[in-house]
Amino acid sequence: MQLLDGKALSQKIKLQIKEDVAKRAASGGIIPHLCAILVGNDPASETYVRNKILSCEEIGYKSTMFRYDTSITEEELLAKIEEINNDESIHGLLVQLPLPKHIDVSKVVEKVDYRKDVDGFHPMNIGRMAKNMPCALPATPYGILKILEEYKIETKGKNCVVVGRSQIVGSPISILMSRPGYPGNATVTVCHSHTKDLASFTREADIIIAAVGVPELIKENMVKEGAVIIDVGMNRIEDATRKSGFRLVGDVAFDEVKDKCSFITPVPGGVGPMTIACLLLNTLQAAS
Repeated sequence: MQLLDGKALSQKIKLQIKEDVAKRAASGGIIPHLCAILVGNDPASETYVRNKILSCEEIGYKSTMFRYDTSITEEELLAKIEEINNDESIHGLLVQLPLPKHIDVSKVVEKVDYRKDVDGFHPMNIGRMAKNMPCALPATPYGILKILEEYKIETKGKNCVVVGRSQIVGSPISILMSRPGYPGNATVTVCHSHTKDLASFTREADIIIAAVGVPELIKENMVKEGAVIIDVGMNRIEDATRKSGFRLVGDVAFDEVKDKCSFITPVPGGVGPMTIACLLLNTLQAAS
């Protein structure tokens, strides 16, 4: 078994971007500028946005964050997005999810200028992705592709099972893995909450991409010998032995599966860091 070290790869990508930005600065070129909008004080969202801003500082990007209370109206938020859309000094915009229930997420996603949509959620980018056209790819699926590339994992003709069909990970990665090219050309099956006998599908998989948000759902008896495991899950479970009172686990029972598979992403330190790295790549593309 070999660990797919997303943390190390993300640092490698950040260093490459940092060198690019330094060259831009030296020649008087455009410095990428990422803007984030955070509504409310959800602890996980606070952490995600803070890490994104810190990453921008680390590689030399400009960054701006707008914070709002949960009382902000949908109209006010959409107006702010429109203002940022029209600001030529800002190249990338992300609105951190989740949003308060009174705000329509679809309206917010569609309001962001698709050229500044570094999360890759806009229908225009999703459509271009499905057509295999240049676009901002959804950051987490993009990160998965980068991991597969880095470790030279063969995907052509492989049986790939995606567990989960969210618009953020499951659905887009299923499209990307079946597209022509590399990574791609896999035979993809998408499993979800209505799938009967999930194990019968995962046991046949050469590559399992678990992105369903259920702690340690994928057990040892659900994985065939030599499979490649990409664990997108990030779940908190109670652990009285930890100072925090919890520990992070993926959607895969790592300790059960690790000796049976050929490659596996750890949690944390696998897909998570790559999401931020690919968000930064999308911002660089938008600025270019």
